[in-house]
Amino acid sequence: MKILFLGGGNMANALIGGMVKQGFTAADIHVIDPGEEARTKLASAYGITCHASADAAPASPDVLVLAVKPQQMKEAVAPLVGKLGKAVVISIAAGLDMTALSRWLGGHRQIVRCMPNTPALIGAGITGLCALPEVSADQRAVADRVLRAVGTTVWIEDEAKIDGVTAISGSGPAYVFLFIEALQQAAADLGFTPEQGRQLAIETVQGAAALAAQSTEPASTLRERVTSKGGTTAAALNVMAERGVKEGIVAGCMAAAARGQELGKILGAD
Repeated sequence: MKILFLGGGNMANALIGGMVKQGFTAADIHVIDPGEEARTKLASAYGITCHASADAAPASPDVLVLAVKPQQMKEAVAPLVGKLGKAVVISIAAGLDMTALSRWLGGHRQIVRCMPNTPALIGAGITGLCALPEVSADQRAVADRVLRAVGTTVWIEDEAKIDGVTAISGSGPAYVFLFIEALQQAAADLGFTPEQGRQLAIETVQGAAALAAQSTEPASTLRERVTSKGGTTAAALNVMAERGVKEGIVAGCMAAAARGQELGKILGAD
């Protein structure tokens, strides 16, 4: 199975590394990237073949992974029009809808749109995927296998909901990092060293997430179990409720989803 990546940046690097670990054959993976440094790094790390342009890359790949910035996509895919055969195209470009991609690819319809997140860089990502009707079951399985190389996957049948995936899991790591920042700031204000604050904050978040993942009960129940009436946790949560922390997070996610819709319209306008 010939797999061609367009773009060799961080997410492509993560995917390729994960794929090789999962048993994909390095000799079957090719990358197009104009940057010599990126090509050298990828070839050295994984033993794959890299190309400076589409001219030297294999035509009619089985899989094409679009891993360039959305603002550069239209120009980047132009040399591939008419050379894709029946390839399944996997796009990890945020905001670009499949209608625009199909138009830029000369009407090619075997497209899967994905929204991974940055924990994919350490194999702990989650990716939302959706596909056009022309994508076969076998092609969906291939796309799923590629993205599972860096974490778990969730299939979404309605492409309009991909902006919601972006708001929750795509942007979500930033919300978690903000929470960690706040815990570390509180630790500093309480007299802990930066190293102590970092350890207390990060391991608390990791442990709580692991507990939530292993439990069949809702997060609200787990929260209630930590919260004794009149205790320290209740005191903290009461202040957070007064400050609108939960409502602010929900509103922030809605704003992210709305912005995703706006960017999609802008990016796919040409």
